Amino acid sequence: MTPIAVLRHAPLVRVVQFRALTIACSSGGGAAATASTVAVPPPAKKNQQDPCVLVGMSEPEFQQLALDFGQQKYRGKQLHNLVYKMKAKEIQDLIHVPQAFRTELMEAGWNVGRSPIYKSVTAADGTVKLLLKLDDDRLVETVGIPVDNIKGSPRLTACISSQVGCPLKCAFCATGKGGFSRNLKSHEIVEQVLAIEEVFKRRVTNVVFMGMGEPMLNLKEVLAAHRCLNKEIEIGQRMITISTVGVPNTIRRLATHKLQSTLALSLHAPNQKLRETIVPSAKSYPLDAIMEDCKHYFTETGRRVSFEYTLLAGINDSVDHAIELAQLLQKWGHSYHVNLIPFNHIEGSEFKRPYKKTVLSFSAALESRKITVSVRQTRGLDAKAACGQLRNEFQKTPLLEAVAEEVQEPELELTAVAA
Repeated sequence: MTPIAVLRHAPLVRVVQFRALTIACSSGGGAAATASTVAVPPPAKKNQQDPCVLVGMSEPEFQQLALDFGQQKYRGKQLHNLVYKMKAKEIQDLIHVPQAFRTELMEAGWNVGRSPIYKSVTAADGTVKLLLKLDDDRLVETVGIPVDNIKGSPRLTACISSQVGCPLKCAFCATGKGGFSRNLKSHEIVEQVLAIEEVFKRRVTNVVFMGMGEPMLNLKEVLAAHRCLNKEIEIGQRMITISTVGVPNTIRRLATHKLQSTLALSLHAPNQKLRETIVPSAKSYPLDAIMEDCKHYFTETGRRVSFEYTLLAGINDSVDHAIELAQLLQKWGHSYHVNLIPFNHIEGSEFKRPYKKTVLSFSAALESRKITVSVRQTRGLDAKAACGQLRNEFQKTPLLEAVAEEVQEPELELTAVAA
């Protein structure tokens, strides 16, 4: 391994040790050399990645990594293929590159960036929910939803998380009830898709940022993950949906990136007063301001906005609510789509799932007013596929409010744990 490789990719302790060694060697046995006489290259910067994690890197970055370690450039392409196509989990799994190269990567502190599956649950309809155990022992959910489309090729949707838990505490959401720990790093987002592909042994065709967490509160890492999913794993931008409950200023920030992905706004109510009872964070982001930002997103990107509307029996599911929702959308434009989601029951929740007749009446009221609407097919009820449900079974006290640098380790239940 070349000195440049050590300086660019070693952890800080290793860099300091190597600098001392370089200075000693530079003295040539004479007077001790001063620091100013030694040219020390700055560490190479990775695009929004942990400096020692392979998942998330682009092919040119892999090629540069190979060169920095004294390898030929084509080794970088091999690494890219091993990480994203062959789903290597450990450095020693990179079997197509020399053992000496693998050893040097490990000694320099590199790892692939894959987490073990802590628990897997499969529903009768084929939906699979995974709990991944991160380096700090926190658990994060991801869901694989297969759809065998008779009219076209089968789809596999990955519903992925952007945070461990969620700080917004929407009234009906299991994730909010479980508390918030931290933002996910971009490679921890990307690896969820790799895990789904590995379990299903086929490519993920669609990705929705609708798992645990609020993507807009972790926008930098979400955008880095989006880039990797699109460019490295080759999932089309139009096959990716980013969901948000609404965080002030972030929809306009997202629009500046000109993504060709769908923005899905978790609306859940047709007026401000009702929305505040369902989505507490709505108090800081008035409905008219959200709608104006959604209109701006469509203007900037040309991509229509989808509105997610969870139907809660007796709360927001009447025909009058549907009429009010149609009026709200018509006031702000016509390039909108409403996705109705009958509530998935969660333990301890006061909310109930509406009857099918109620759902159909709500949908019909929207359609009669020229609003494009679809009713989401319920999947994975027996796998606890609603956001946050499975994680809350195994990690009940992750309330790590991130006070300065002090972190309380979550307690894990050790019963019924998959190795």
